[in-house]
Amino acid sequence: MSHTDRLNPAQREAVLCTEGPLLVLAGAGAGKTRVIAHRILEIVQRGTEPEHVLAITFTNKAAGEMRERVVGLLREQGALPPDATSHSRHAQKSMPGFFGRAGEPFVSTFHSLGLLVLKENYKELGYKRTPAIYDRTDSMREIKAAMKQLGIEDMEPRTVLGVISKTKGQGIALEEFIEKGENFRDRAVASVWNLYDQALRKDAAVDFDDLLLRSMRFLEINAEARVRYQARWTHIHIDEYQDTNRVQAQMAHLLVGPARNICAVGDIDQTIYGWRGAEIANIIQFERTYPGAKVVLLEENYRSTQKILDAANTVIAKNPNRPEKNLFTKNSEGEQIGIYQAFDETDEAGFIARKIGELLRDGRGADGKKLQPRDFAVLYRANFQSRAIEEQLLAAGVPYQVLGTRFFERKEVKDTLSFIRAALLDTPADIHRVTQVLPGIGKVTALKILAGQEDTLRGAIAQKVQAMRTLLARIREKTSMLPPSQLIQFIATESGMEKLFKEDKLEGAERLENLRELGALAARYDALPTYIADDETRPALDAFMESAALASDQDELKDEANAVRLMTIHASKGLEFPIVFITGFEEGLFPYERDYTSSDSSGSGQRSGKDDQEEERRLCYVAITRAREKVFLTFASYRTIFGSKNATIRSQFIGDIPEHLLEWESPERLGKTIYL
Repeated sequence: MSHTDRLNPAQREAVLCTEGPLLVLAGAGAGKTRVIAHRILEIVQRGTEPEHVLAITFTNKAAGEMRERVVGLLREQGALPPDATSHSRHAQKSMPGFFGRAGEPFVSTFHSLGLLVLKENYKELGYKRTPAIYDRTDSMREIKAAMKQLGIEDMEPRTVLGVISKTKGQGIALEEFIEKGENFRDRAVASVWNLYDQALRKDAAVDFDDLLLRSMRFLEINAEARVRYQARWTHIHIDEYQDTNRVQAQMAHLLVGPARNICAVGDIDQTIYGWRGAEIANIIQFERTYPGAKVVLLEENYRSTQKILDAANTVIAKNPNRPEKNLFTKNSEGEQIGIYQAFDETDEAGFIARKIGELLRDGRGADGKKLQPRDFAVLYRANFQSRAIEEQLLAAGVPYQVLGTRFFERKEVKDTLSFIRAALLDTPADIHRVTQVLPGIGKVTALKILAGQEDTLRGAIAQKVQAMRTLLARIREKTSMLPPSQLIQFIATESGMEKLFKEDKLEGAERLENLRELGALAARYDALPTYIADDETRPALDAFMESAALASDQDELKDEANAVRLMTIHASKGLEFPIVFITGFEEGLFPYERDYTSSDSSGSGQRSGKDDQEEERRLCYVAITRAREKVFLTFASYRTIFGSKNATIRSQFIGDIPEHLLEWESPERLGKTIYL
């Protein structure tokens, strides 16, 4: 029996097309990861060594899941030997940053791939060592410092960082941006960017956007390196191609060798990141970029009921700039789309909490099993909407988890990771953070340390600083001896953080629990080698630190947590749940009313309202197709925003869904007054 016998005709067509450029337009839930895994198997079975296959996606979570699928299938079909090592399939599934081993396909995120290029070529790139990575908090700190130094007070630091990030995503470096600056805002941003760039270079660091821009530029100008990587990976797969920005698409293009073996998988209807630089033109113009490319359309959905798909199809059909695609399924017809009109956001949240409570008591899923809190997701267009929902779930005693509270941005977690980087790299930003944790080292002393004036310190202060240096030396020694989880425990104890948190009766317990969670996450990498003397590398620690630096919102989602998931619609992309509540279906909120003077990704300086309306409609399509069994839509007659309660207008998206697909939830049945 061939492995392709498991596939539907369209999937089989894509899998068997192993040579030359291929575009797979895969609708939501159409099995695109399955296609990528089976296509890689087909390529290997036809004679290509597994290590010559590259697959790129966007989040650590997606890359980890894809790698598990690919490697598992290859082993099942005998294309890879059974894994008898301690870091087996189960262990690798829990290693978000560990995407490749010798003799296996390399599955990576774009950012991890960029980091790999920088690590392997740091000398040619002008670095003295592998650069450290600034996370968003680090970047914001330096942006604020630069704006303060320049006396810029009429711009938000977040806006300035957003402009810099989006500009880098367009492939435009600082020098080019300075040359093109045409107005006061551009010149102000350029001045901040210049100081920010100096801070990065001083720390021998890069930010997330540099991981892509600098590696892409390196491949662009270094033909020898480009040919070397093209020989390493002869067959390339790009997942979620519709989400690529200009730099990511160019990086992929530079990696494609003369045989043009690139497979791009994506869905125009799920292009929802235009506001942060994703260019829908990349997928629309794929056939122009790669002449003669084969195009395969995947329309059979394996996730949702037909009524859910019918609702999604009718919403997205109003977007004109898309190839015609109509999702269908062999699943059941399913239930109608539930819809509830609330009086205000409190009533809306109360309905959600009561409905979830009711279904937890009496409901069963399609598999006949009793519903659990993990079976529910509540999606919203803007983060502020979560507050009322959290309050009502808390009052109802329903466990929940908010996606977007970034674990790796918590102070105690960043402090612990700074001890490691300071010990290994002596980075100024991390040294400064360490001085703030250790007792007895004040701001003036910290500034002297950063200015290279430690030798001027005397007395008790000098002893405190020497104790810090001794601790960092001990940590550095332990990085070669202890697995990551034990290293985290060593730092927590020796730095005094553990003792401090045990004595803190207010926040101490939670902060100590976060340190323990960090140790648990680090334990996922304990099976990797701690230290390899030949090249002085620390595979386990490096994999853990890279994963922490590149973590996305979805990586915060704890699969084992039995809780209702609360998240923005953007954060839900790629996920699925049996029952989904989508909230805030009101004009101005969903579809969201943007400031249309914001820069677009085309470089023209303007993003049209039409573009935003189409993207909002795609966002609605994404939200509806997250559900497997049931969807509830809610909207409020009044909503409080910025302290003011305003009357609302029902979203046009609800009007797009045929009445026969809708089932109105009655407030009377829930003991409420009807506000229709």
